[in-house]
Amino acid sequence: MTATNDPLVSTEWLAAHLNDPDVRVIDASFKMPGVLPLPKDDYLAAHIPGAVFFDVDAVSDHSNPLPHMFPSAEQFGRDVGGLGIGNDDTVVLYDSGGWVAAPRVWWMFLSFGKDVRILNGGLKKWVAEGRKVEKGQVTPKPVTFKATFDARRTRSMQQLVANLASRAEQVIDARANERYQGKVAEPRAGLRSGHIPGSLSLPYNNLFDAATGAMKSLDELRAAFSGAGVKFDAPIVTSCGSGVSAAVLTLALYRLGVENPALYDGSWTEWGAADGPPVATGPA
Repeated sequence: MTATNDPLVSTEWLAAHLNDPDVRVIDASFKMPGVLPLPKDDYLAAHIPGAVFFDVDAVSDHSNPLPHMFPSAEQFGRDVGGLGIGNDDTVVLYDSGGWVAAPRVWWMFLSFGKDVRILNGGLKKWVAEGRKVEKGQVTPKPVTFKATFDARRTRSMQQLVANLASRAEQVIDARANERYQGKVAEPRAGLRSGHIPGSLSLPYNNLFDAATGAMKSLDELRAAFSGAGVKFDAPIVTSCGSGVSAAVLTLALYRLGVENPALYDGSWTEWGAADGPPVATGPA
């Protein structure tokens, strides 16, 4: 199984194409609630020249009490168009280099009908190589972005509850294994500890090199999924704490040629609620 359309681009590629008229760069950095400085403040202090800031919490369904749930196609189109991004632009996403949110935003774009790219290593690798950054706000001219939602790319809690009986889809949990096993409290108050019954554990930080920020090789990715008990020829759903880091697994699977994994948008913030579905603890 090999990737046919790798979403990653190198820092060398972006440096060579940064000033192309159709290239748009997005800073999609994200942090857990309460972690300072805020991602937007980090962006204002240093970002790749010309990059606009994509706020994962802002581009979301504000009528849903769960954090940063997928917005409607209308809202996504409006918000992305407001960032100066059109349907025909070449879009490159990056985050701070910890693979926390760029894959989530990449999956959102795919779900709303546009293929985009991710900078391998993110801002961390870019800065380590001595490449130029700039400060302050980039204010683009708004354009039209037409979005159409592909519901096959996400899963709801109801669908995963039904999957408990059918086991038609493999569910892979991207959280730290201690959280998966229920050995530690969840960072969000009021949530139960543990995992979705029958799900597999593959912490997302096992898929990239923390020193460089670059994602691991295809062979290393394949070995990580195989070691977690994942079967590449069966349907896969990724999950995490709130639907962000799960997309790191989704991206890695996509790179390995699994082009139709789905993401459980509500993830543990929804499932782990006090009145949520059954919870399992312990190892897989």
